[in-house]
Amino acid sequence: MDILIEEYEENIWSVAIDNKRIEGLEIDPPSEKIRYGSIFYAKVAKIDKALDAAFMDLDGENTGILYNRDIRYKDKSGKTHKGGERAIGKILKAGDLIPVQAKTSYITTHDTDPWYSEDKTAQVSMDITLPGRYLIYCTTMDKNRISKRIKRKEISEQLKEMLNALGKMKGFILRAAGVDLQTEILHREAGLLQEMWNGIQQHFVGNDPRLIALGPDAIQRTLSDQAIFPIERIEVVTMDHFTQAEEWCQIYAPDLMTKIIPVELTDATLDLALLEHRDILSQIEGLFQDYVLLRHGGNIIIQETAALTAIDINSGSDKRSNLAINIDAAHEIARQMRLRNLGGIVVVDFLKINKTDQEALLKALNDVTYSDPCTVQIHGMTKLGLIEITRKRRTAPLDERFKGIAF
Repeated sequence: MDILIEEYEENIWSVAIDNKRIEGLEIDPPSEKIRYGSIFYAKVAKIDKALDAAFMDLDGENTGILYNRDIRYKDKSGKTHKGGERAIGKILKAGDLIPVQAKTSYITTHDTDPWYSEDKTAQVSMDITLPGRYLIYCTTMDKNRISKRIKRKEISEQLKEMLNALGKMKGFILRAAGVDLQTEILHREAGLLQEMWNGIQQHFVGNDPRLIALGPDAIQRTLSDQAIFPIERIEVVTMDHFTQAEEWCQIYAPDLMTKIIPVELTDATLDLALLEHRDILSQIEGLFQDYVLLRHGGNIIIQETAALTAIDINSGSDKRSNLAINIDAAHEIARQMRLRNLGGIVVVDFLKINKTDQEALLKALNDVTYSDPCTVQIHGMTKLGLIEITRKRRTAPLDERFKGIAF
């Protein structure tokens, strides 16, 4: 796996490629007002009883919406409770200042005032998490657990022992990248994340809402998400990007420090020169087409609507069995969902197969979505033979992140 870091019109681009194919793409557009993962000391601006939610003044300029289910509060004994048992108005009131974290990003569209509009603002939560390379620190959780992505039951006991080695340090989720890791490395990262949280908490004072810590940028998200794979090279063109990558690796991945390579290009001043040099711009352009060709002659059609994304499989000139074509399509669908950053409901119309083959296809889908950094759930097959998938994305879809970019 190689990571390529570029910049275009003030947009940071971070691309993961494997065998000359794009496997990950993150972009930070300048129009992004609220970044996923950012932590705020926010003020309750308004309680909306109908939504059972609070609109939050995040920093005097931007707003977020806090649903009741995302509230965390402590009782007199110090035990943490989740929201939902009582109306939000009985827990919070206008003027309260609380720490929250953005669970979705917000990109301005210059159309309407986002204040008090449910669909024009970022969702925030009091369940604040800090991601590392191998661990996620959940600041309101009082136990350690294994990521739900790790489905290898035969190593579950080993993983539990690794978490037990953290001793009194609680609130950690072991990520898939942490499998087969030395406990000393986990212990070091857990300590770093706790120190980071202790430093952040010191800023939750005063009477004014404000940004406390920015969420991970495109470079940090890519390095963290791709940590499950062996990273061979991290290529940069500018020293600014070298420094950004170096800072993250110095904290979370010292072993990757020597992998950061400044690339000298004869035409480095050209737009996206590094991506042009690695000959992957055409692959990025292909992400804005509604069809994708499969290796053996088949194709998939991807159509996004307001309610869901519909994907159709066509055999084309591929003469293999329907199951073989479907499994090839499943691999490409998983890849396209990641690259296009599709979210919500995805409905796939695979080629017709028997019940035995359906089980094999569902297993293949679960396997190929395993490495997705976002939560993907395979909900099975409907009576009409459609497979339902949901994907909870963190940032805006790719087409929104490209709006306003002359590419």
